[in-house]
Amino acid sequence: MLNEESWVVLELSVKTYRLFLFDLDDTLLDFKESERLSFESTLRELGVSSSFQELFSSYQRENLKLWKLFEEAQVSKEFLKVERFRKTFELHGLDLDSKKASEFYLERLPETIVLVDYALEICQSLSRVGEIGILTNGIQSVQEKRVQNSVLFPYLSFLSVSEECGFAKPDQRFFAHSMKKAKSFDRNSTLMIGDRVETDVLGAYQFGIDACWFNPQKKVNTIPSGIKYTEIHHLSHLEQLI
Repeated sequence: MLNEESWVVLELSVKTYRLFLFDLDDTLLDFKESERLSFESTLRELGVSSSFQELFSSYQRENLKLWKLFEEAQVSKEFLKVERFRKTFELHGLDLDSKKASEFYLERLPETIVLVDYALEICQSLSRVGEIGILTNGIQSVQEKRVQNSVLFPYLSFLSVSEECGFAKPDQRFFAHSMKKAKSFDRNSTLMIGDRVETDVLGAYQFGIDACWFNPQKKVNTIPSGIKYTEIHHLSHLEQLI
């Protein structure tokens, strides 16, 4: 039985999982830190030498708005990649080339790999008992390079990126597309682990597989009542589920 000190909220029945599906950004890879470092490098390349945090905060807000629109199929990926920089520069009155900024940023991001705490250890553990797949919304070439450049790569069985199939989490067509990549898929022995309620937890639930909400910051629970899931606050807690 899990104790309170483990900071695990368990609502699922005890099962034997053999397929572990991870979200990538802010679940295994610390995207926020990689994003910040890559953004600063981009600004320096364009000749900006100050106000990094102020500009980055604006970029994050605009980027989040655009990704939500993309997940709702309201904007294209190509538009998103440039528009987030164009809007940021516009808000701060900067006459900078947003297309060049986008290109440099996307070149820098795959080279800036920062792991979430215990990501390597949990992938090593889970790879010994089952198969690990990555399901991520993102840009295909960027996500592929980031995974390949990380120390996690040898322990992963497959990577599925939304751009590849044209649908993003939580769309069930993306989950169905991704499962074709797995060596073996059984709903009863599959667990999805991710930090976003809307895309990871609810997407998995709607697809009929178990979900684990990775909530290291202990955010307020917004998961609708009646939905069974596991909540953990550190990746090491997954070892109590295998």
